[in-house]
Amino acid sequence: MFLDAGSVRARLPEREVVWLETTGSTMAEAARLAAAGCREGTAVVAEEQTAGQGRHGRTWHSQKGAGLYVSIVLRPELPPDSLLTLTLALGLAAQEAILGVTGIPTSLKWPNDVLAGGRKCAGILVQRTGEAVIAGIGVNVNQKIFPADLQGLATSLRMESGRVQSREDLLVDLLLSVDKYTSLLREQGSQWIIGLYSRASRRGGNHAAGA
Repeated sequence: MFLDAGSVRARLPEREVVWLETTGSTMAEAARLAAAGCREGTAVVAEEQTAGQGRHGRTWHSQKGAGLYVSIVLRPELPPDSLLTLTLALGLAAQEAILGVTGIPTSLKWPNDVLAGGRKCAGILVQRTGEAVIAGIGVNVNQKIFPADLQGLATSLRMESGRVQSREDLLVDLLLSVDKYTSLLREQGSQWIIGLYSRASRRGGNHAAGA
């Protein structure tokens, strides 16, 4: 079943949400929109990626209709060396959204992985393009099985919970959490985010931005 982008837009009326059935990479599409001057916070979400990007040139397995594959255009007022801290902030955002929507506690693996049951359920990729930064977040939501080379390494929220999860609810919470943690990074600085990340890693997902 396709993601109901209309319901997402209705809940986030100020947000530009671009929905694509198939794309090579949401990162590439978001970079194109950023270069054309799109608003900060514009989100590109796809049902399927044919060339999904991971770190170090790896690919991101993007089963059609099963995961959440989203790239967000950010225009942070941050120095170039803050990209790693931004990655940590996005990991915190993904962790918080997953817990809030599904109740599944996750752990953070430095610097860009989110784990459930010791296996990867989400990953973060951050790339600078011109004056913008593209934040790519992939979440394994409703996959029931993975290719042989990923079995034992990857999991999904459905596999961990035993039930189908709402990609729409997760997308809405994820976008709001990204707003929250990028604002914290801008207002409180890198050390604040690093401290949150460190505490969240120790607690296995039970963190609070005000703690």
